[in-house]
Amino acid sequence: MKFGPMQYSATIMVLVVFFVVIYLVYLVIKALRKYTKSEPVRKEKAANAKSLGGVLKQHRVDCKMTQEFVAETLGVSRQAVSKWESGASDPSTTNMMALAKLFGVEAEDLLKETK
Repeated sequence: MKFGPMQYSATIMVLVVFFVVIYLVYLVIKALRKYTKSEPVRKEKAANAKSLGGVLKQHRVDCKMTQEFVAETLGVSRQAVSKWESGASDPSTTNMMALAKLFGVEAEDLLKETK
């Protein structure tokens, strides 16, 4: 049986497609292995993720300030500061800017720390 030039090129195309599919399967398996191995890292990141309230509390504690001092400085109640730190409510934009200034950081940096 003789093969013509068209049959050779068709065979080559089939082989190319076959090897491309095999390579794609290899890449998917490699990605899945990497993903499953990263599960402990993902769990650790989730555990360490901070809410805005956690970030505010951490900065307040780092600056050795009480909730009452922060409240008096911003002109709000101590309960308001407590609600911000517990996550029951969020500070207004104006209060957020004042908190950042009080803590000596940029407001954008406070928000970047949240996850």
